Amino acid sequence: MSENNNSLPKPKKKTPIGNGPGFQGWIILALIVGIIGVMLFSSNKSLSPIKYKQLEQMVENGDVAKVAVVSDANLVEVTLKSEALQKSEYKKLLGNNRFTSGPHLKVEIISELSFMNDFNNFLKSTNLTEDEKASLYPEPIHRENIMNTLLNWLPLILFFGLMYFLMTRMAGGGGPGGALFNIGKSRAALFDADNKVKITFKDVAGLDEAKEELSEIVDFLKKPKKYTELGGKIPKGALLVGPPGTGKTLMAKAVAGEASVPFFSLSGSDFVEMFVGVGAARVRDLFKQAKEKAPCIIFIDEIDAVGRLRGRGAMPGGNDERENTLNSLLVEMDGFGSETGIIIIAASNRPDVLDPALLRPGRFDRQISVDAPDINGREAIFKVHMRPLKLAKEVDAKKLATQTPGFAGAEIANVCNEAALLAARRNKKEVDMKDFQDAIDREIGGLEKKNKLISPEEKEIVAFHEAGHAVTGWFLEHANPLVKVSIVPRGIAALGYAQYLPKEQYLYRTEQLFDEMCMALGGRAAEEVVFGKISTGALSDLEKITKMAYSMVTIYGLNEEIGNLSFYDSKGQSEYSFTKPYSDDTARKIDAEVKKLVDQAYLRTKELLMTRREELNKLAQELLSKEILYQSDLVDLIGQRPFDKPTAYQEFMDKKEEETVTEDEETKEDESKAEEIVDAEENKETEA
Repeated sequence: MSENNNSLPKPKKKTPIGNGPGFQGWIILALIVGIIGVMLFSSNKSLSPIKYKQLEQMVENGDVAKVAVVSDANLVEVTLKSEALQKSEYKKLLGNNRFTSGPHLKVEIISELSFMNDFNNFLKSTNLTEDEKASLYPEPIHRENIMNTLLNWLPLILFFGLMYFLMTRMAGGGGPGGALFNIGKSRAALFDADNKVKITFKDVAGLDEAKEELSEIVDFLKKPKKYTELGGKIPKGALLVGPPGTGKTLMAKAVAGEASVPFFSLSGSDFVEMFVGVGAARVRDLFKQAKEKAPCIIFIDEIDAVGRLRGRGAMPGGNDERENTLNSLLVEMDGFGSETGIIIIAASNRPDVLDPALLRPGRFDRQISVDAPDINGREAIFKVHMRPLKLAKEVDAKKLATQTPGFAGAEIANVCNEAALLAARRNKKEVDMKDFQDAIDREIGGLEKKNKLISPEEKEIVAFHEAGHAVTGWFLEHANPLVKVSIVPRGIAALGYAQYLPKEQYLYRTEQLFDEMCMALGGRAAEEVVFGKISTGALSDLEKITKMAYSMVTIYGLNEEIGNLSFYDSKGQSEYSFTKPYSDDTARKIDAEVKKLVDQAYLRTKELLMTRREELNKLAQELLSKEILYQSDLVDLIGQRPFDKPTAYQEFMDKKEEETVTEDEETKEDESKAEEIVDAEENKETEA
């Protein structure tokens, strides 16, 4: 039935008359035209002026039917008799106004009192009958001056006009007062059957665990009986946690595309407003709409905008609008009057600053980690983003995955897009590996500086510096050997870089961290070994080493002198109320132990490079000629690593080769079985 309904043409929505933003514009335009018309064609403007003596002559001739005095205008209006309108002198004086019922003429006077006295004295001196004098007695009338009225009302009109304009602009053209009267309304975007998201779980790669957790929630909404029959309850919410660019919002879009229920999407900043109480009102309105659409899903992106820990940075006696919003959100999620049928999915890359009440079970039952993908996840993400590209046959996703350690999904998407742009710039018909490798280099080190001229002396220093990193990592057992090394200038100040493929692990031993420090010091040590001098090129290396050494001493308790102590505040709440939770004597010990640790690593690195001076020279000379070297080039130049355990790069490539061989064997088996079936059918036909 659903397929038939979807195939029917949808009726076109008719816009009600008077609801569009243009309707009010026409009303305002009509009012302006009407006011101008009244001003231009008012009676006072159309009357022909005459002198007072002419008025007396007309009265003596018996041509005047009525005389009226306009109060507060110093004006007399004169109405002529119908037979007088036929006289030639009046035709010429009045023009088209002679056909109207009157008044026809006007007389400007100094004051109403003086005119009444003079005109009454004049009537007494005429030969008119008493009835005619009575009919001509000046009748006082009150007629407003439209121009004066407009001038009096103009400030108020301008004020309301400005308010209308501002409210219309704030509402985005949605009519008068759209934003002012809807300021407490929720700003969530609704996605339902008529407005469905096209992204599904097929478009999400490298996040298998998160996909499984969220697909279970979607399945619960589609088939609730499957779970409720066993006594299970639907989860209240799921919090997606991870660094930027790993795909948290993409996962939410996929949930919206997969779910057959209404989906509300908004960000944490949509609750924030300068007016007090607006955030809490928007939370209440959001859940009111959600309850009407239940069962449904609400997605709040960057929830740390309103979900930060309460009581931090608040002024004494002040009203924290963000805390009011968070309190309202907590009550709506799992309060006294909360209802089931509403699932909340939120995303944040700052889980350490969120309020504990927000993270407890019953509000966010599941905290789903969306970390940077491993090497297999990167390969899957590359395949997803390569679908719309025209690729050359040589493009291999697994090789690209090995060359992009630490890349998040957004960075991989940018690499694929940059590769396509580079291929188009080079007038190619297909995107090849060279384009992808250049795009990776651009993502890591920035744009290649073709106009940056480096002297031969500096280039040689950079080559030996990078070769020092490579040799040190190659001959240290616990270090990560490089995948790629380059001396091409990139970015603002990068004259070269070395790229590594770390192993997927969560626990590090002291010897592993020490070998990593030695490898980072390999560049500076190589400069001293070869040239007897050091340069400023080791800035990023020294920064990394310093942080690593202080972490070993003050956080992980890997130093004998300091002992099993950690001065790390995981919650960031500063329980000790000091910037440093240790004494000055301990601080001096920490500094001394850190310096001792770095000095030991530097001495060990220098001794290693002196021993491997020949390999160092080979790599440096090859870098000067080729500018870019890969791990396979290191094997050809200085041989295999003197350790039995293969590198992470070699393990991954060997695993992929085994999978390829297995797939080929399975394909051959399937083909042989198909041939046997065909032969058997042919034999049956022959026997028949």
